[in-house]
Amino acid sequence: MTLALDGTPRRGRWPLPGRHGAVAALALAALGLALAALALGPVAIPPAGVLEALAGGADPLQEAIVRGIRLPRLLLGLAVGTALALAGGALQGMLRNPLADPALVGVSAGASVGAVAVIVLGGTLAAGLPAALRPYLLPAAAFLGAGAVIGALFALARRAGETSVATLILGGVAINAIAAALIGVLVFVSDDEQLRELTFWTMGSLASGTWPLVLVTLVLAALTVPVFLGAARGLDLMQLGERAAFHAGLDVERLKRRLALATAVGVGAATAAAGPIGFVGLVAPHLARLTVGPAHRAMLPVTALYGMVLVLAADLAVRLAVPPAELPIGLATSLIGGPFFLWLLLRRGRR
Repeated sequence: MTLALDGTPRRGRWPLPGRHGAVAALALAALGLALAALALGPVAIPPAGVLEALAGGADPLQEAIVRGIRLPRLLLGLAVGTALALAGGALQGMLRNPLADPALVGVSAGASVGAVAVIVLGGTLAAGLPAALRPYLLPAAAFLGAGAVIGALFALARRAGETSVATLILGGVAINAIAAALIGVLVFVSDDEQLRELTFWTMGSLASGTWPLVLVTLVLAALTVPVFLGAARGLDLMQLGERAAFHAGLDVERLKRRLALATAVGVGAATAAAGPIGFVGLVAPHLARLTVGPAHRAMLPVTALYGMVLVLAADLAVRLAVPPAELPIGLATSLIGGPFFLWLLLRRGRR
């Protein structure tokens, strides 16, 4: 069962044929942006050269650019866009709050604290680790930070066997303030080189993705996809209210725990690899609802597509804006998401 725009239950299905064209166009846009991400940059490579480089038969320079720099960056963008968008869509459905995203409840902030701690204290933390495990210290710390925030919030909001949505949101505000203070302390004790790295990391970028980090992010993001998509029916029932969803046969608390864990894994991996990239988790679900309606069975896959398109488009824009210099991707997503957020608030106010 899913919900119509007026909140009444209706049978879950994909959108009417007229909307399939929009979904197909979105998929083609994602494919086009992926090809452009491999071909465009300070050194432009024709499509034929890209295909030859992927097959391993191109000019050594083109092959090094495509396979060594742009391909891992592309895969990282796909993973980050998918993880952030699905986490935002799931949180909006679970909290029944259209303004929710991973940053609202402090998940992104917790992941940021873990990653910043590794950047500043990495030499001490990695001293006893084997060399093969050191590339994975950053994503592990970000995941632990996001997981700690999720666990603390649900422990705080749980009363009499139920989880208070209002307490989750208010707790997220407090977590964000605490995380900002901790990051400030780490910035204060960092040296000049670490401070420069932190400054660029906090604005987000796909440029630092090495193959080990990209593969870890891809695996973790892929693990969350079936969890989010499998929760579509439960999220539809949640729109009726937790009590009504429970009487309809949904284990509400189990669904919340599964979505919370998937959010911690996906957002933690994305934040560790690319830094805090804002507004993707907020904007993508709303664009998906405008395209295919509110039924999560259709909305969540389209949300993932929108997440990929937003991240790849923003990354391509910052790469081509002032070559060979490169702006942080977080600036581009904020320029997109900030006005959208204000429009959303004004739209809700008029209603």
